[in-house]
Amino acid sequence: MKHAALLLLAFIASAGASCTETSLPSDTEPVQITETTPVLPVRADAFPTQIDPMLADRFSRLALDCVQQEFPNKISRTTNTAEAIGRPRDLFPAFYGCFDWHSAVHGHWLLVRLLRIGDLEAETQAEAIAKLNANLNLDTIAGELANFRRAERGSWERPYGWAWLLQLTAELREWDDTNAKRWLAALEPLEADIVAATKDWMPKLAYPIRLGTHNQSAFAFTLMHDWAVVAGDAEFAAQIDARARDFHLDDVNCPLGYEPSGEDFLSPCLMEADLMRRVLSPSDFADWLSRFLPGIPGDGRADWLPPAIVLDASDGKLVHLDGVNSSRAWNLFNIARALPDDDPRRAALVAAAEVHRDAGVEAVSDEHYSGSHWLASFATYLMTDRGWNE
Repeated sequence: MKHAALLLLAFIASAGASCTETSLPSDTEPVQITETTPVLPVRADAFPTQIDPMLADRFSRLALDCVQQEFPNKISRTTNTAEAIGRPRDLFPAFYGCFDWHSAVHGHWLLVRLLRIGDLEAETQAEAIAKLNANLNLDTIAGELANFRRAERGSWERPYGWAWLLQLTAELREWDDTNAKRWLAALEPLEADIVAATKDWMPKLAYPIRLGTHNQSAFAFTLMHDWAVVAGDAEFAAQIDARARDFHLDDVNCPLGYEPSGEDFLSPCLMEADLMRRVLSPSDFADWLSRFLPGIPGDGRADWLPPAIVLDASDGKLVHLDGVNSSRAWNLFNIARALPDDDPRRAALVAAAEVHRDAGVEAVSDEHYSGSHWLASFATYLMTDRGWNE
């Protein structure tokens, strides 16, 4: 009976209901942080600040190898006629590679990000610019926009692919470079379409989407919020802030102990916290986090949140768990930095982040296309500290 009750609790929490039981999957009491809890120091160099050039070149190579690789490809869209089912390069003239549309988008983001800050070798830079020129131009993006404006578009690539497209244009907006300006000009009509569609969708979303995969709303909102800040779209930023508060301000006792699910690449609990630190003041966030994740220890240990394990990296679903280690790492780093310097939870958050970072980066490999077409993007987002905006 106890086991059945615990499973029921996990199901309720994952469906979006706030629960009043502890977030830990046992009878362990939540960690009590008091004014007398000692504050362990956090090293100044603990947080990612710059990516090693060799690592940047390795990650870039994985994106370069896939952004123009058409097959294998997963096309997932609704059509009304057989004629509308075509080959990827015809349907998606810019983002036809990397197995699926959203992975192609963040593969292009990876190249732009590392061209901008990665200190790439000259040969890698030249190849990246050539492929971005071929894929991001007025003609190819016109084809992408035509796909988005189909009557059958519906919820295609919402919200994950939409969020990554905005992350790509945010990167270009921040880069004072001739090539970047040209690529952004080509992408702006698609960017505007996605922003308008998202603004229309968010008021209709009655509940948050608390999955650990593509449909998760918290992850999309983090990338979209960051785009709104970069683009100066105060209306969009305010809309995201309001939805985040509506959905999550009263959330308590997130069942982190039940994560990850078997195919997660995002943490529902930690990604929500990473979103809320964007919309709350530091003091309000610290108080909210105490209610939301009461089990974060104050003793600086890392073993309170072990990294996920992958038993078959050739399986496209199971390898998601290599991604959850990278995304958890950037969540944990960001949550720690959002807390006051004297918050005793920071050391344990950073310790767990470092373990997850090492596991996530180590897993990035070209051995299996199931992971190589996307894991480098997550590792790049982590190792270049893209998600932290003070």
